[in-house]
Amino acid sequence: MKNTPLIRVLLLVAMAAAWGPSFMFIKIAVAEIPPMTLAGFRLGLAAVLLYVILRFQGRRLPRDGKAWWHLFVTAFFHMSVPFALFSYGEQYIDSALASIINGTLPLWTVVAAHFFIPTDRITVPKAIGAGIGFVGLLFLLGPSLFGGLSGSTIGVLAIVVAVLMYAVAFILEAMWLKGKEPLVVPSAQLIAATVMLLPVALFFEQPWQLPTPSFTAIGSLLFLAIIGTAIAFVLFYALLDRAEPSYVSMSIYMVPIFGVLFGVLILDETLHWYTLVGFGLILIGVAFVNGFIKIGGSNKEALAT
Repeated sequence: MKNTPLIRVLLLVAMAAAWGPSFMFIKIAVAEIPPMTLAGFRLGLAAVLLYVILRFQGRRLPRDGKAWWHLFVTAFFHMSVPFALFSYGEQYIDSALASIINGTLPLWTVVAAHFFIPTDRITVPKAIGAGIGFVGLLFLLGPSLFGGLSGSTIGVLAIVVAVLMYAVAFILEAMWLKGKEPLVVPSAQLIAATVMLLPVALFFEQPWQLPTPSFTAIGSLLFLAIIGTAIAFVLFYALLDRAEPSYVSMSIYMVPIFGVLFGVLILDETLHWYTLVGFGLILIGVAFVNGFIKIGGSNKEALAT
């Protein structure tokens, strides 16, 4: 697949669509499945699926010790702990509030990448795009934010820590895993995350002692594993190979768009004017970051450190 602005945008949109309903499905599933168990089985099922595909294609997992060290560290920051924290936090706060907190990720990533990734400095268009995208996110989620969301300090803190770990993971993955063999990296990374989290979940939560989850909870888990994890991470690394971490993180601004679209198309919810404004601002922000909209000669001029 070529690396063009259009391809990057298509990958960005596809990844956001895969992640879009995840907050809703986490909220549904964690009502019946303990948080670490939910995250552990989500990772484990996704790992099995990608590994089967990998072996079917005749490819193998890495055999280099340094590669596995990188995979375990990035899996810790991007999968095992954050997934458990999101599941835990959504026991105490609304999925919309979790989405709002998650929406700050591009801002953290843009700043971190400026200092740690030499090719991903903050430029004027990138700063403008990230800012416009964040305003668009507020338009999308503002009515929920000011409409009396329920939450607790512990739930909010869990999501905040998870988002900060995501920002660290984006930087480490760009430094260590960018350009590696497709499908091998997410397969190995999901295996590493499962090995770290699932035994801990089984030991502390002992899910076999709980009532059998409903079909709704199991269906939510399957969506999270197949679409929201396996497919999403394949798309993530396809995009990371073609773009810098700050650009990849812009997908987070687009996630609520698909949450709203699913609500309109599947649940017959109403599409409000402020939602359309939010859509437009997010797309404009993505256009700035991707270079579709240029401001004089500032597209490649980094801001001072």
